[in-house]
Amino acid sequence: MPRVRAVSADDPSESRYGDAGRVAACGLSLAPFRGLRYDPTRVSSLAAVTSPPYDVVDPDDRVRLEDSDPHNVVRLILPRPEPTAEDGYRHAARLLGEWQRGGILAADPEPALYVYEQHTDAEDGGLLQRGLIGALAVSEPKAGMVLPHEDVMPRPVADRVGLMRTTKANLEPLLLTYRGDGRAASVVEQAAAREPLIETVTSDGTRHRLWAITDPAELAAVAADLATCRALIADGHHRWAMYLRLQREHRHLARSPWDRGMVLLVDTAEYPLRVRAIHRVLQRLPLRDALARLRAVGGDAWSLVDLGDAREPALKALADAAQSGTSGAFLLTGDGRHHLLTGPDEAALDAAVPRSLPEEYRRLDATVLHSVLLERVWQVPDDPEHIAYLHDTDAAVREAARLGGTAVLLHPVEEGVVRRLAEQGVTMPRKSTSFGPKPATGLVLRSLPLG
Repeated sequence: MPRVRAVSADDPSESRYGDAGRVAACGLSLAPFRGLRYDPTRVSSLAAVTSPPYDVVDPDDRVRLEDSDPHNVVRLILPRPEPTAEDGYRHAARLLGEWQRGGILAADPEPALYVYEQHTDAEDGGLLQRGLIGALAVSEPKAGMVLPHEDVMPRPVADRVGLMRTTKANLEPLLLTYRGDGRAASVVEQAAAREPLIETVTSDGTRHRLWAITDPAELAAVAADLATCRALIADGHHRWAMYLRLQREHRHLARSPWDRGMVLLVDTAEYPLRVRAIHRVLQRLPLRDALARLRAVGGDAWSLVDLGDAREPALKALADAAQSGTSGAFLLTGDGRHHLLTGPDEAALDAAVPRSLPEEYRRLDATVLHSVLLERVWQVPDDPEHIAYLHDTDAAVREAARLGGTAVLLHPVEEGVVRRLAEQGVTMPRKSTSFGPKPATGLVLRSLPLG
């Protein structure tokens, strides 16, 4: 098995990109880079310049983040279109350049891998997660080194491509999981025992800490471990598609910084991620119409139970139904009452989802929802004008009530199911899962070394 050296993503000289940069021959290749970080003395606080990932920032969050500090990273990842998207991308690039020239953002003195920790104290036991941030060699899906598990939509990919192409920077890390042999995990734990580079607590009570790994022996241990692994994309499918597209655009370059993209790699043998559901809000379909179409089109294929207006018992009923092995389980609401929908029967499922597909895929709630309910029963197009995707249950219910639509609440998928399907090359319907905790954006950025 070829060894993968600890190479620097910031130096495209000699053979560094030739043997480990363009595509890792076997396993994962995670390279150090010179992280671009905020100078804590030039901003109100590190917490005030961070942001959640771009795709979970709602309009109210965006305004709050912009107001928290004039240099909040949300101004880069979600630039204001003035008045077009292209103008927004150019505005983000100008800001990034100004902040670097003004010393707001400064590059670390030497390339490093970064150990990133998130820690939350909570009533349910809290959470501690650690992983490695580095520049990962981008490999095509056929290489099988990085496994996607969800489909992507062209519009969000094009948006992220435009932003990264214009700013020439990786502004936020993707979240990937892997299972190592313990060598990289040992390096992570050793680093976490040292004094951190930065430490801050965000408004949600999460403590974030960052360490730099520059020791050659530690970098070599990480490289040797990852050389035997492949990764599952937990969060960031559209940004991974962005990496792939930009890499293809620059295939003519013998040694290209576009061959790597910034990621956070978490060993889930050490730190299991939490998997949450992503709910749907059918913005133009009132609940009464959704129920009427079910009765008219679904017939005996479905079971529908009115659970009343109490939220917590209804969510428990959804969880129980999801664990029972039924083909699909959903909680429909929007007018204050909750309806448990389960099914469909085998005939309706067979008519919509081919038996040639893996059985675990055929019976996924998201598969049933998109292939049977949305396409055949409700006939709702999967586009932003008709369907909103929300991670928070309360937010989904509020949005459905505000619009007079229908909230479709789902139960989360187990990580093992996601990985098994991904290893078979099967992608789930988009927005099927929400892995977390997601890394904060703004603690470390990667400026592409374009020479």
